[in-house]
Amino acid sequence: MAAALGWSQPASPSQNDSLKHDMKAAGHDTKLAAKDAGHDVKKDTMKATHATENASTKAAHATEKDSKKLAHATAKDTKAAAHATAHDTRKAWDKTKSTTEGAYHGAKKGAETKTN
Repeated sequence: MAAALGWSQPASPSQNDSLKHDMKAAGHDTKLAAKDAGHDVKKDTMKATHATENASTKAAHATEKDSKKLAHATAKDTKAAAHATAHDTRKAWDKTKSTTEGAYHGAKKGAETKTN
């Protein structure tokens, strides 16, 4: 039995050039895809940032508006309560004065009738 010698032929130069070209093209395509993905991420991030900023501004304005309404209502109610308290205090003072004067005059009259 004779030994069969086997050897492989080296790749032809045109095959090497084709392989290099394919690798270069794949690398270039990968680079472009990565750039596109990066641009898309940046664009979407900016959209989200602007949407968040706009929503935050709207919320701040609504809070400011509601705070002003609440402050106005509180001031109005406080003023009304102060007037009511002042009125009731004046009323109580007048009643106390009237009762005190009545008691004084009644006591004076009672004292005068006993001495007469």
